[in-house]
Amino acid sequence: MSAFRLLFAVLFLLTGNALAQEWPTKVVKFVSPYPPGGSVDPLARLLAAKLQDSLKQAFIVENRTGASGIIGTDYVAKSPPDGYTWVFIFDTHAVHQALNPKLPFDPIKDFAPVMIVGTAPMAITTGAGKPYKSFQDVLAAAKANPDKLTIGNVGNGSLGHLATILLNQAAGIHLVPVPYKGGGPLSTDVMGGQIDFAMASTAAQAQHVRGGKMRALVLTGDKRSHTMPEVPTLRELGVPWQGAYAFWGILAPAGTPKPIVDKMVSELQKTVKLPDVQKTLTETLGMDVVALGPADTQKWLVDNMARWGKVVKDNNIHAE
Repeated sequence: MSAFRLLFAVLFLLTGNALAQEWPTKVVKFVSPYPPGGSVDPLARLLAAKLQDSLKQAFIVENRTGASGIIGTDYVAKSPPDGYTWVFIFDTHAVHQALNPKLPFDPIKDFAPVMIVGTAPMAITTGAGKPYKSFQDVLAAAKANPDKLTIGNVGNGSLGHLATILLNQAAGIHLVPVPYKGGGPLSTDVMGGQIDFAMASTAAQAQHVRGGKMRALVLTGDKRSHTMPEVPTLRELGVPWQGAYAFWGILAPAGTPKPIVDKMVSELQKTVKLPDVQKTLTETLGMDVVALGPADTQKWLVDNMARWGKVVKDNNIHAE
């Protein structure tokens, strides 16, 4: 390394460290690309309130919704990389590029990884009025009535949709996927019996299962979930299966100074360990808290994009 480049690197490091020590000096914006009522918005608001307390600076949540999260995420991709704009992502981030060849941002290159906060397996559920008491009942009915049983998801190309495709292939059945515009309408139709099953995260369905309006039949994770400990996994039941998880994460615009990202990560790691935050994340939002650091977050996103992108392409799935 030349003397000039070495001097530049040292100055950059010193400047970055100074920025991190001072940051934040003004309002910090958390962008939620999804509307209130789901799981992303309350996560952003919970963490914003806690970081505002610990860092003595205002943190606000701004909902920039539309196009399955693309509009708000694109806004952050094009925001100044100064540590004052961050985006909360959901598992759809892993399939945006495969579903949308004209996506206005690169899901990896245009962001600095910050944290995967939590994950949750998906559950196959049915309405309390339906006759299915176990996943074995689902298999038997699906084989006796091919192409007749319906299974809802939260949108074409969603992880619930893609996991249904893999399930059909692994179990040798064909449950008919039905896309919905969100978890609310999906849950309403499952509980009302308009469709036979749903494939959605345990976080989205646990309250309805606890309330007796839905019955959970099987989980897509590698192990049982704390939200539904009595429900077996596909692997337990002998289905050849690799775990499938919903996830929630935080990214910054690419180029955000590493010392600022590191400071944010440190504050987030302390925040998610607070007893009241743990309780909200695990019980109310139904997550398994993982709090992955930047390097592991990057690996998680790359691996999920490769896995689910292949399912999209192999099955010729397009955005709605």
